[in-house]
Amino acid sequence: MHHFRKLAVAAIAAIAAPCFAAPAIAAEYKSEYTVSTVLPAPFPWGIAADKWVELVKERSQGRINLKIYSNSQLVSGDQTKEFAAMRQGIIDMAVGSTINWSPQVKELNIFSMPFLMPDYAAMDRITQGPVGKELFAILRKRGVEPLGWAENGFRQVTNSKHEIHTPDDLAGLKIRVVGSPLYNDIFTALGANPTQMSWADAKPALTTKAVDGQENPISVFKIAKIATVGQQYMTRWNYVNDPLIFAVNKRVWESFTPEDQKLLRQAAIDAGAVGIKASREGDEAALKEIKAEGVTITELTPQEREAFVKKTRGVYAEWAKKIGPDLVKAAEQAVAQK
Repeated sequence: MHHFRKLAVAAIAAIAAPCFAAPAIAAEYKSEYTVSTVLPAPFPWGIAADKWVELVKERSQGRINLKIYSNSQLVSGDQTKEFAAMRQGIIDMAVGSTINWSPQVKELNIFSMPFLMPDYAAMDRITQGPVGKELFAILRKRGVEPLGWAENGFRQVTNSKHEIHTPDDLAGLKIRVVGSPLYNDIFTALGANPTQMSWADAKPALTTKAVDGQENPISVFKIAKIATVGQQYMTRWNYVNDPLIFAVNKRVWESFTPEDQKLLRQAAIDAGAVGIKASREGDEAALKEIKAEGVTITELTPQEREAFVKKTRGVYAEWAKKIGPDLVKAAEQAVAQK
């Protein structure tokens, strides 16, 4: 009888074992994961997001499928709510702007510090160095897993009134800005009248002349045909850049096997490189097309640029305190390296 009991227990355990072991063998993946973006292809932003979807599907042999929802449609057009929605699990993943996420993650304002980064080399030293790692660690603590970088580009200011060579030329102009308080402070310091609104509302506002100008990367200006809504003057001043981040909700990320986490991360890094190339290499060609449309392009002299730098030093100092003096100092040191 004792021997029979042992056999019975062993048999029950053998039958029950697969039921308990199955979840440990492979996680139950969704048939499709939502990915939020603001701009679709052919914008570099959308190119990067599309490439991520493509690479993940290809490298997982169709096991992992991502679907892009552009124009911030998962957050009713309000791109500043994207990070919070991803953190809460309303959105699975995103290729998001550091500007749009900065209201929830103040450290991301580092990229919007006026005139911090003079060129792409300085930009890369920030994102690919200790500062970039620190920012990823901060995002990780906030409930999302950052995977890689892409880029929307250096932002230029345009308007429908006249050329901008000095801060005085901005005086009184109503400029559409993104939903970050730092941009309000920058343009207020320069004498302009900043007006925050989503990208969905920006073009109609320019069309009706509710605002005089806006600031965006060259690729956005060209592809969105902003010249057609009266923006006939562009000043190329590279005052801030707008890097993008591939990220995944923490719970979603933890549902993937280590092998698939590695796959998703490398696909994001590779897609980001494609997006960055599209953003940077497209600028010069885009400028030629923009000039052909009758837009006046103003290139600031070093002395003219310095006038804008001086005018925004107070804003820079104030926001350095908010972002974190140590982080800002580290970014400045990265920029100073050659």
